[in-house]
Amino acid sequence: MLSTTDKDVVAFEFARICSLAAIAIMDVYNSDFDARTKDDKSPVTDADEAAEKIILAELRKSFPDIPVLAEESFSNGFRPEIGAAFILVDPVDGTREFINKNGEFTVNIALIEDRRPTAGCVYAPAKERIFVGGKSAWAGPLKAGEPVERDTLTLINTRPSPKAGMTAVMSRSHADEKTLAFADDHGVVEKISAGSSLKFCLVAEGNADVYPRFGPTKEWDTGAGHAVLNAAGGRITTPEGEEFLYAKEAVEYLNGSFIAWGCDI
Repeated sequence: MLSTTDKDVVAFEFARICSLAAIAIMDVYNSDFDARTKDDKSPVTDADEAAEKIILAELRKSFPDIPVLAEESFSNGFRPEIGAAFILVDPVDGTREFINKNGEFTVNIALIEDRRPTAGCVYAPAKERIFVGGKSAWAGPLKAGEPVERDTLTLINTRPSPKAGMTAVMSRSHADEKTLAFADDHGVVEKISAGSSLKFCLVAEGNADVYPRFGPTKEWDTGAGHAVLNAAGGRITTPEGEEFLYAKEAVEYLNGSFIAWGCDI
């Protein structure tokens, strides 16, 4: 059993589990798989279910006393009683990207404490790139199933807001008029499209400055990317500038609109 005191240790344990789960994910990805539709009309594949089973088993070993809120289990009716600390799991974030085989899907695990993400991992196995966020943030190459070694990764940080204008990263599947209006109102000079929680990571590693999102998301969609962004020096707020918080049990963990910012903004 691991302590959650050292957030870097927690984040790298999440990274280990993400890498392990990615073996099953890539086995499905590289096959002639079928997609199904859940009750909420979102897609699911065998990869989501196989990866979540692996992740939950590993989390029970490492953090047996911390409740886990996982997307597929939640969709199947499991409602764990959460406390001040809980773990969020999205075994395949960006299932549409997975189905389209563009590689822009991720495995996400995050620790939430007192409604805030304190450690997380975002892993894009098809792109062979991992992002780890605890007290600090790291990124680097990783093949599915490989051990995650801290000295093979690079520390990442958000960048100062460019004087020439910001670069905004937007959802490949969910950009809308509000998002485009936000970009115009804030002097965005470049727009990048990306899928899944990789959008947070583009801001975290200084390749973009802001990620506005006005469409619906769930907490497991954002927790890990939020943790990485925080660790890299960024932040997430509501459009009104208030703190973006978790444990929204009353609305089934549905997020409102948010803006993910780099530093000095």
